[in-house]
Amino acid sequence: MSVSDLKERHMAATETVNSLRERLKQKRLLLLDTDVATYAKSQGKTPVCFGPTDLVCCRTLQGHSGKVYSLDWTPEKNRIVSASQDGRLIVWNALTSQKTHAIKLPCAWVMTCAFSPTGQSVACGGLDSVCSIFNLNSPTDKDGTIPVSRMLSGHKGYVSCCQYVPDEDTHLITSSGDQTCVLWDITTGLRTSVFGGEFQSGHTADVLSVSISGSNSRMFVSGSCDATARLWDTRVASRAVRTFHGHEGDVNAVKFFPDGNRFGTGSDDGTCKLFDIRTGHQLQVYYQQHGDNDVPHVTSIAFSISGRLLFAGYSNGDCYVWDTLLAKVVLDLGSLQNSHEGRISCLGLSADGSALCTGSWDTNLKIWAFGGHRRVV
Repeated sequence: MSVSDLKERHMAATETVNSLRERLKQKRLLLLDTDVATYAKSQGKTPVCFGPTDLVCCRTLQGHSGKVYSLDWTPEKNRIVSASQDGRLIVWNALTSQKTHAIKLPCAWVMTCAFSPTGQSVACGGLDSVCSIFNLNSPTDKDGTIPVSRMLSGHKGYVSCCQYVPDEDTHLITSSGDQTCVLWDITTGLRTSVFGGEFQSGHTADVLSVSISGSNSRMFVSGSCDATARLWDTRVASRAVRTFHGHEGDVNAVKFFPDGNRFGTGSDDGTCKLFDIRTGHQLQVYYQQHGDNDVPHVTSIAFSISGRLLFAGYSNGDCYVWDTLLAKVVLDLGSLQNSHEGRISCLGLSADGSALCTGSWDTNLKIWAFGGHRRVV
């Protein structure tokens, strides 16, 4: 068979796949008799209303000299770890803005960081394809930095995201540019399970984010450059439990809804979406119209404690607070005093829901405190 024949067959197969994908999309739309916002409106629900003092910037954490790429809170709510292009991890006291640790990394190209459930360790990863673990109680070396206590090696591409399994300091899950996710045993440094890769039900492009269910730690979701999110069961590594289509760009962020039955996504296509893991259906789309054709990418998302609010960071510096029931923007942190001056690269909510932290390419982190709407969050 000649090269031209192969090209023709490939083009024909591509057209068939695209046609089937469009038909599947239309079938899904026919099955959706309503969405969350339409039903909520029919029940007389009204949007959450924020006053001028309900969410204010109470702290600016300054100390990084490069773009902030990632952050995470400890479960006890008062500490934050951040990772930056300056090649450092900084652990902050969120109440005082003081730095408790500044860790110089073996590889400066860090992309993700996470606190362990006990808050005794932090993990990070990046372009070195390794997830490094640091014990915060370890003595510092002669240069005043904490040595690496464990290096988790095995990925064949950059480490894009890491998250500890809830209530365990001994296991974490990473996602990577090698199209896989991995469950690690930190005690031994070995891979317990690999999700994707050679398996047909795995992602077909770089995996950018993971989120572990808070109600069932065996389940996690992943988002990828293949424009899909996938649900995994750590007991069945050979195939994804379900694949979620609908985005038209890279899925940069995934986050489980508080009840564990749904999850949110954020994408380069400028939308956030809400999916149900039981039915596989898309429940809601969160999209703000823009006057120009340059649609900002969604870089990071987080839900409030109740799930009524969705916080979404964007590449243009906006940070929207969405009412998840009515799919309406109820606040833009970018319009408030002391807002960031660059791309919002990461955000996260404290364990008790009383504060939001955002990180930006402007090298700063900001802590936003809730006033009168703390009960909503």
